[in-house]
Amino acid sequence: MSGKKKTIVRVESSPARQDRRVRRTRSRLALAIRQLIQQKPLQQITVQDVLDQAGVSRSAFYAHYSDTQDLFLSDMDQFLQLMATCLSRAAHQSERLFPVQEFFAHVGEAEPLRLALARSDRLSDFYDLAREHFARGIEQRLSEIPRSGALPRMERSALAHALAGAMLSQLDWWLRQRKRLSPEQMDRNFHRFAWAGITSALSGYAHLRKRPPVPTPAPRLPTGLQRH
Repeated sequence: MSGKKKTIVRVESSPARQDRRVRRTRSRLALAIRQLIQQKPLQQITVQDVLDQAGVSRSAFYAHYSDTQDLFLSDMDQFLQLMATCLSRAAHQSERLFPVQEFFAHVGEAEPLRLALARSDRLSDFYDLAREHFARGIEQRLSEIPRSGALPRMERSALAHALAGAMLSQLDWWLRQRKRLSPEQMDRNFHRFAWAGITSALSGYAHLRKRPPVPTPAPRLPTGLQRH
């Protein structure tokens, strides 16, 4: 035998490969929880149920999530964040404030999942998270679009929260009406109403800036202290 010492080469996974593995694991777990919640309420779903459905190890699950509720909320949060920011991330050259058409189409196609959320008493969690994410997304768009860029920051924030709430109310109405209008029509309606309100707000803000300040009257002193 040769007296040379054998060198052991350790092959480390590249960051890109690790990232792909993480995304793949998260994706499988997310799909599993969405499938399972359509079969039974979230509170009845165990970690083992998810592992069996996703085909991943227990250690892989706990490397990312603490329990099934954490998995569910994380998946929902990621979806809503991606939806809320997609126009900004794409640097969309339009005056669209939110991808209403795409969001309504997705919700319309995912009716079984929406009903499953209602059965699990999680629909309110979805709407609460959606309202916050969508308000931030709309506020960002208001700052990017030249026509609304002049709005003060607090005015943009107030408008964004109002518009996010209005859009989710429109979603409820649309679903109750059995989706008689197309997602594209709902998108047009939302943006027509939204820009009517924004234009009014801009007009009021411009009027306030042009109006001269009202002088503050001098305080009246008590009768006994007035000068003669």
